[in-house]
Amino acid sequence: MLRALIWDVDGTVAETERDGHRIAFNQAFEALGLPWHWDVAHYGQLLLVTGGRERLLHDMATRADAPAGVPAREALARELHRVKNATYADLVAQGGITPRPGVRRLVDECRAAGVALAVATTTSRSNVDALFASIWGADWQGHFGTVVCAEDAPVKKPHPQAYLLALQRLGVAAHEAFALEDSPGGLAAARAAGLACGVTKSVYFADAAFDGAAWVHDDLDAAPAMTLRQLQDTLAGTITAS
Repeated sequence: MLRALIWDVDGTVAETERDGHRIAFNQAFEALGLPWHWDVAHYGQLLLVTGGRERLLHDMATRADAPAGVPAREALARELHRVKNATYADLVAQGGITPRPGVRRLVDECRAAGVALAVATTTSRSNVDALFASIWGADWQGHFGTVVCAEDAPVKKPHPQAYLLALQRLGVAAHEAFALEDSPGGLAAARAAGLACGVTKSVYFADAAFDGAAWVHDDLDAAPAMTLRQLQDTLAGTITAS
């Protein structure tokens, strides 16, 4: 029995990375007077590092014009991340980022059927609030049983901390829930938490391998469109197989 559907956010609910976070990072660089720019290809490589602040620190380690000391780099990363998140919220509020195909439909199906909805993400709460408010309105939190963000689970994916905490807060067992992800790291986190996981490939992970996924589709509306009934059947099959 499917009792809960747990969503990743960036790349899964919406294509936020290339046209949202990347642009916001570049605007933060400009705002702080830094001559840095992350193009589409470079940002794709940086996505192998989970977490925005961690991504900044990783990139600084390759730059001769970055601060020399670790404390200075960490201070700069914190400030850049703060400015970036505020800029990202502005971009989302302007309506430039929309949900991926099938996301609204599947959320509505779960709500109608009494299946709990949850979020397990390593992005910040402010980013989730900005995106979800633009999709579902200011009262979006009423749609979700729990929302686990970077502030709640600081150990980043592929570690399962975010999913384990979501399951704990929901009060459901791993075999009673299903996860939705877009990246190999996210899939690994869900599987490490004992969850069956479906993948809707995002732009940056279109050609990635997703070993261990329950299924892999381009999006939730791609033929065959992924419905709540199909998720329930997939989970039942996963349980039988195990």
